[in-house]
Amino acid sequence: MSRLRAALTPYALIFPGGLWLAIFFVVPMIVMLSLSLQSGSVEDGYAFTWNWHSYIGGLANYHDQIIRSLLYGLAATVLQIVIGFPVAYWIAFKGGSRKSVYLFLLLLPFLVSFVLRTISWQFLLSDNGILLGPLKNIGLLPDGFRVLATPFAVIGGLAYNFLPFMVLPMYVALERIDPRVLEAAQDLYASRFQTFLRVVLPLSLPGVFAGVLMTFVPATSDYVNASVLGGTNTTMIGNVIQNQYLVTQDYPTASALSFTLMALLLVGIFAYARALGTDDVLEVAAR
Repeated sequence: MSRLRAALTPYALIFPGGLWLAIFFVVPMIVMLSLSLQSGSVEDGYAFTWNWHSYIGGLANYHDQIIRSLLYGLAATVLQIVIGFPVAYWIAFKGGSRKSVYLFLLLLPFLVSFVLRTISWQFLLSDNGILLGPLKNIGLLPDGFRVLATPFAVIGGLAYNFLPFMVLPMYVALERIDPRVLEAAQDLYASRFQTFLRVVLPLSLPGVFAGVLMTFVPATSDYVNASVLGGTNTTMIGNVIQNQYLVTQDYPTASALSFTLMALLLVGIFAYARALGTDDVLEVAAR
């Protein structure tokens, strides 16, 4: 009896998580895949017809938005690494006894909802707002200068809204580095730059890897930042999917675009893991 209980314990532990994934991920994915291959309308109903035209038509009509979303997501992720790594490094190695305070300050703006934070950036970056208005009045910026409705506004909004998801994994990886390893590098006459390049950076790769996964996917599929901060020329595929679901109610095309985006993201993630070397990352993380 005890052996049977020991054998079943791992399955019992994984059951709640597996059930959660089955109900809220696997089932919706199957329903959405089925819907993407159906034909019909909301008024007349839908029927399963292997309607691959939803995928072909979706790619033909909205490939610009798909490419733009991937580029915006990539740019926002790179920007987050550039901004987030020094922040995580400083907190991990210079934060001292106030690390928790600095992490709380980093997360403090994110106690406000996602949409409100984005709208606040719309207020700050408006053409005659609190930032650009005074600069235009004293002649530092031309009257026609604007930030809203440009790719810079959308990418900046994406980078800001998902920044903690990049900083926190990198902080955890950096904070786990044993100070004695850094001392050993210095004892071997390594300069600070060499120590960073050959010790700190490789050991921080698990955090960078996790941060990229946690930010690139939601940034690429986001639609709020493009809706609030962007314009007609910065529309992302998330806006198209939202419009297809809620406005035109073309559910097959919306589902096909969702699956196409998910497939592209999975290919990108696998390529990224392959290029970075997942085995190496996991090996470093296990140390």
